[in-house]
Amino acid sequence: MGEQRQRYDEEFKRNTVKYLQEQTKSVEDISLELNIPAKTLHGWKAKYRDFKNEPIVTLERFREMEQLLREKEHEIQMKDKRIADVEEELTIVKKAVHIFSKPRN
Repeated sequence: MGEQRQRYDEEFKRNTVKYLQEQTKSVEDISLELNIPAKTLHGWKAKYRDFKNEPIVTLERFREMEQLLREKEHEIQMKDKRIADVEEELTIVKKAVHIFSKPRN
């Protein structure tokens, strides 16, 4: 009798494709590593491929990520400025409390 075929669930296939996309190894190398035929992995990749898991290879994706980075940097700068303002306000309040808490003669 021949070998019994291995069955894999959808989650395993999706995770395997994600793993494929994140690696720099070839599909054939990963095929040997996981003991799954390369043809099967290619089929799964065609069906479950998610481009967000792939490295930045297109100029468009690179520009999109660059813009996102600029936006996040701007957000961080605005938060840092707000923190500095709040710290300054707190310092003023502390000084006021100190001044007004002194007993009057």
